[in-house]
Amino acid sequence: MTQRGIPFIFMRGGTSRGPYFRREDLPEDRETLADVLVAAVGSGHPLNIDGIGGGAAVTTKVAMLSRSDDTWADVDYFFAQVSVEDRLVDFKPTCGNILSGVGPAAIEMGLVEPQGDVTEIRIRAVNTGAQVLARVRTPGGQLTYAGDAAIAGVPGTAAPVELSFMGVVGSSTGAFLPTGNLRDEIDGIEVTCMDVAMPVVIARAGDFGLTGHESATELDENRPFFERMEAIRRVAGEKMGMGDVSQSVTPKFAILAPARQGGTIAARYFMPRNTHPTMAVTGAQCIASCALTPGSVADGLLERPAHGPAEVVLEHPSGTIDVLVDFSLDGGFTLNAAGLVRTARKLADGQIYVPGSVWEDTEFDA
Repeated sequence: MTQRGIPFIFMRGGTSRGPYFRREDLPEDRETLADVLVAAVGSGHPLNIDGIGGGAAVTTKVAMLSRSDDTWADVDYFFAQVSVEDRLVDFKPTCGNILSGVGPAAIEMGLVEPQGDVTEIRIRAVNTGAQVLARVRTPGGQLTYAGDAAIAGVPGTAAPVELSFMGVVGSSTGAFLPTGNLRDEIDGIEVTCMDVAMPVVIARAGDFGLTGHESATELDENRPFFERMEAIRRVAGEKMGMGDVSQSVTPKFAILAPARQGGTIAARYFMPRNTHPTMAVTGAQCIASCALTPGSVADGLLERPAHGPAEVVLEHPSGTIDVLVDFSLDGGFTLNAAGLVRTARKLADGQIYVPGSVWEDTEFDA
């Protein structure tokens, strides 16, 4: 036995990329599944030289798709974050950028049939239970990736993929404010711990002696900041009811500052052991919700709209991302839905090979 081939599509989704699989083509048990994904991506080397990862957290993500048995959804989307170097796989979070490619990938895989010029695909994010409606361009019933939509962090333009997120409040912890507080103080830093699409620990950049407008490279080189941030994140994870998060990528961490480029607020998002080069879709929803919530650490950093829906423009290291938030402030902040526009593109397809010793099956020798 040498290697085993697994059918896959390689796609860019938003500002991330990775392999998209049919769930049925992968091992059922999580331990073997994790080993297969580590081998496929090449985790364990900073360049992922023995796999198809790109040596960064945004290029070591995996989507696994299947027809849904949920009465609402068409497709189930199961996400895995593979570490670059540590040979770890985290099945707890989801990824909104990779989700941008789920609709097109589902059509490519035959899980969904195109319907008219725009195909609506109802997606259940298995990791968190969130419901997402994706609107994919299919002119004349044919999937297209060509279009004039541009997103920061991706060169050129492509067909827009419109995403509307529902049921994302408390998706990981069961609560909008998992600690029960609008603010907590940890190691002398005030934070808002919030769970909207992604649990995120949010602080003001100025409290760390930062402007909040640093580049991703400048922040990554500031190791004292990362050490302090990680210590706060671990304590916050405990307070949020998530237990020991030292080996998990959640909760994520973000810092806020006043906008400088005409946006609503500036944000830097961490994955959490390095700086996101742009902005995560799930993280953007949580940060936008924090920005709109009176009493959060965002107080004083922006002018809040009096009512929803509102467009929140987050300035990030590569530009901006717009989040359309449907909310109300009656008796406190209530999120109804959040929408974003992303793009996706199919890069390759075929089979990816993993050593037979990782997943044995003589029928698949190569």
